[in-house]
This record gives sequence, C-alpha cells and structure tokens, in this order.
Amino acid sequence: MITLHPPFPNTLIVIAGPTATGKTAISIDLAHKLGTEIISADSRQVYKEMRIGTAAPGLDEMQGIKHYFIGNLSIHDSYDVSKYESDVSSLLKKLFIKYRYVIMTGGSGLYIDAVCKGIDELPDPDPELRLKLNNILKTNGITELQKRLKELDPDFYSSVDLMNPKRLIRSIEVCLLTGTTYSSLRVNKKKEHNFNVVKIGLNRDKSDLTDRINKRIIKMFGDGLMEEAQALYPYRHLNALNTVGYKELFSVLDGEITLDEAIEKIQTNTWRLAKRQLTWFRKDDSYSWFHPESGGAVLNYITDY
Repeated sequence: MITLHPPFPNTLIVIAGPTATGKTAISIDLAHKLGTEIISADSRQVYKEMRIGTAAPGLDEMQGIKHYFIGNLSIHDSYDVSKYESDVSSLLKKLFIKYRYVIMTGGSGLYIDAVCKGIDELPDPDPELRLKLNNILKTNGITELQKRLKELDPDFYSSVDLMNPKRLIRSIEVCLLTGTTYSSLRVNKKKEHNFNVVKIGLNRDKSDLTDRINKRIIKMFGDGLMEEAQALYPYRHLNALNTVGYKELFSVLDGEITLDEAIEKIQTNTWRLAKRQLTWFRKDDSYSWFHPESGGAVLNYITDY
C-alpha cells in the first residue's frame, strides 16, 4: 500500500454502512487502538427515550470509550441535520486538540455528509407551500408525497427514507421553489476542512445481513422494545418517532395489526432501510469498503493514510 502524506495533522475517520452491519464493534475496537473517542452519526440515537428501538450502544458495549450524540436529547427537543453539523463541527475543534484521530460512525448518510461536505444553501421554507404539502399528506397519505418526489427528483427518491414525511415535504418544497432537483442542490458546495477525512464503508452479504437484522430485532423485544413503545405511544405524532420499529408497534397498540405481524413488518422495513443506506453510501466513491470483521485491514488502511 502506498503511504500518503495528508496535508493536515488530524484525521476524521468515518465508519459507515447499513444498519446491523457491525459498525459499533469495529469503531470501539479502533477507538481503543488509536486512543480516541467516537461521534455517533445516527439521527435517532440522539434521543434518550429511544435507546432500545434505535439499538443505541449501552455503557457495557461502549467499553469505556466516550461516545457523543447518544441519548443527549429528548424526543421533545427540536433537532435537525443543520444543528447536528454545527454541533459536530464545534466538537471536532475541541477533540482535535487532544487526539490525532476522531471516529464518526453511523448509518445516517445525510448527517455524515453534512459534516464532511457541508450544508448546501437551500431556500427558506415557504409557509403557503408547506401548508399545501402537509394537507396533501393528511388527505392522501405519504404515498402521494412519495409519488410526487419520484416525479420531481428520482435520484433523491432512490436514497431518501421514503417513510419520513418531513424529509419528503422538504425535498419536494425545494424542487418546486427552485425549479431544479433537490439532489443537485445538495452537492454544489463542498465544505473546507483543516483536517483529513477518511471514509470506511462496511458491508456484509445479503443473507448474513438479513440474519443479523432479524436477530437484532428479536433481541430488542427481549430487551423491552414493546414496553418502550408503550411509554412513547402518547407522543407518536412527533417526528422523532416516525421510525422503523415504533411505527409498527404503534399500529399494534391501535389494534390495526397483531404483534407477530408487527415483528415481520419491522424485519422487512429494517431490511429496506439497510438497502437505502447502502445505496446512499455507494454513490460516494470516496468510501473504501471492508468486511466488518477485517478490523486489522481497516487499521492498516487508516494508519497508512
């Protein structure tokens, strides 16, 4: 392997990939070996009330490694990708005083891109248009929003969380206000850093990943996922809870489906989420891909960078 000579003394190591791939384990192992800390890039693990359903690592799993942006907010707090980018940028300035390397890991590609590439300048929301799109959601359901986004921006449609109405509405809104695609506006301006960025993608074969997803979900129920969903049921209207796992269990509590049907739906929808995540990361050719159990090769790649 050719040893590169990066322009900056500090390096942000991104460990990304589909849900249940094994990002947490390899990130903690690398953090121990590199003597550093971990920044979570998961748009739902920030909420302290959702630890089981988001598979947030517990203290025992963290193995003494400091983690940031896990359980630091409430579902009642207002938070978005722009605030995350600002918070992480401020944190990195402090961490890079102490550490040569910092690890950022997660499956939220939008959050990772915000830190690595920056937030593009997009038009402010239009109240009248936003109201119109929300009325479409209420009247015709989320499938109508999905249909409209597919017509306006098929590229973003192929990677976005299609069950997130807030994100669908915003992307449709930008398309209509600018007369161009949301996906094209999101890649125009690259953020300048005073640190290096090394991106590691993790993936497994389909059968292995499917098996891990199914086993993780069964374990979640053993850890109390149903009880967690029951406690959150009164707040099911909040955007934070428009998330795989909780939505299906809210349908159980509403009497619409059985628990067995919900478990099957959660497994199916989690696999679909994993495919969307992989599609997102695969579009970025700056990722180098590894199997999650090849930690030695990843470490060599990082330290040779």
